[in-house]
Amino acid sequence: MSATKKKIYFASDAHLGARFHDDPREIEKRLVRWLESIRYDASAIWFLGDMFDYWYEYKYVAPKGHTRFLGKLAELSDEGVDIHFFIGNHDIWMFDYLPKEIGATIHYEPLTIDLLGKRFYLAHGDEADNRSWSFRLIRAVFRNKFCQWLYAGIHPRWTFGFALGWSLNSRKSGMVDHEVKPYQGEQSEYLATFAKEYLKTHPDINFFLFGHRHILLDLLLTKTSRLLIIGDWMTLFSYAVWDGEDLELNQFEN
Repeated sequence: MSATKKKIYFASDAHLGARFHDDPREIEKRLVRWLESIRYDASAIWFLGDMFDYWYEYKYVAPKGHTRFLGKLAELSDEGVDIHFFIGNHDIWMFDYLPKEIGATIHYEPLTIDLLGKRFYLAHGDEADNRSWSFRLIRAVFRNKFCQWLYAGIHPRWTFGFALGWSLNSRKSGMVDHEVKPYQGEQSEYLATFAKEYLKTHPDINFFLFGHRHILLDLLLTKTSRLLIIGDWMTLFSYAVWDGEDLELNQFEN
């Protein structure tokens, strides 16, 4: 690894393509400017879910748009930067398009991994959100292979419009408030309670990193373990960066 390409970056929740963005193109352009700004010191970039507001790959069809973002990722991948995507609760249906086109690695479940000498627990965060039975039901249906096969039989003309419209209506009606409500306090924030419980059986975790909640949080859990919720690329334009010594939360062009 080059001494100048040592840092590992984390970002989540851009919801590219969402109809609720006031200026969707500017969201994408800002994200691309950030990627350009880190290209010379990034060894890896981990996207922790919901980078797309909707993503479904048919066998011969992938979502239109996002060309600036995907093109920049392809450039970085060609230069040796490792690109990782976690599926979120909006872009569950990633299959082989991104691995084939830009060399990305797709992660379908939470991952524990050693990065530059420390142990990380990485996930989108919806996996720990068990408060709503309807959310758990929808999540289970969306992840079911048979349901995905049935869904693939519907023409993209209908599925894409339906999914983007549902996302917009859900946000307008407050159905996604569990994702975007303010910090609930250490005792009530479900990602904090999940991390604390997980530490009881996995005390070697140094850092928990999540997206999903659209807030910035850096919480010390124990003397050797921290929880970071890394915000979003809708209003906060935030990211985390790890260089082997310091893990920081930052905001871009803010």
